[in-house]
Amino acid sequence: MRIGFIGTGTITSATVSGLNASDSTAFTFLLSPRNAGVAASLASAFDNVTVAASNQAVLDGCDIVMLAVRPQVASDVLESLHFRPDHHVISLVALISIERVQAMVAPATRVVRAIPLPMVAARAGVTVLYPDDATARAIFNQVGSTIALDSPEHFNAFSTATATMAPYFAFAGEITDWLIRQGVPSTTARSYVGGVFHGLATIAANSSAEPFPTLAEKFATAGGINEQVMAHLTQVGALKAVSDALDGVLHRMREASSAS
Repeated sequence: MRIGFIGTGTITSATVSGLNASDSTAFTFLLSPRNAGVAASLASAFDNVTVAASNQAVLDGCDIVMLAVRPQVASDVLESLHFRPDHHVISLVALISIERVQAMVAPATRVVRAIPLPMVAARAGVTVLYPDDATARAIFNQVGSTIALDSPEHFNAFSTATATMAPYFAFAGEITDWLIRQGVPSTTARSYVGGVFHGLATIAANSSAEPFPTLAEKFATAGGINEQVMAHLTQVGALKAVSDALDGVLHRMREASSAS
């Protein structure tokens, strides 16, 4: 299976790296020269990666094409290219509706949106798809798992939820910095917080575990220190602020979809 990428940035790098770390040897990749540094680095790291002479050369050399350009330049880049009716297009472009993508890649008709996250590089990602697509599912199941959605509204909601990745690391960073201020060596603090969060993520990933609010109650022993921190965060509105921030991102998603 030869996969072409229009746009060569963080997600392209993560996807190619993750697929090359998978058990499958069936993939070869043709990359856009748009980000020459990333493209050259991937071609140097993997024998099955080739950098094309142009974006059009990517299309001409592949049947499966992943669109990984920034939404701000998507129209300029894609509308200058000539897609074939038989192209299978997987759009990784944020904020642009599937209808708009279909218009930009016509006469190609097989179009699916996907949200691979940087964790696919470590084969630990959950990739959301809309609509369901057997080929896209087979690809992204190699680097984690997939969730197929049945509506663009749900896709927007999941896209919105990805906006919590940076706050997650900021939260972990705040705890780490607090430990450092108590005199703990930075490497020790970083290792401890990373290990605790890894353990919590393992529990969270267990689909048979209790709902998250139930787990929060279990970890917040009555009269204990977890309960104290939870009470403080609730009192200052920190948890509600998360929902408020997500509401703002979803509003932006909906506006962008309407505009496109």
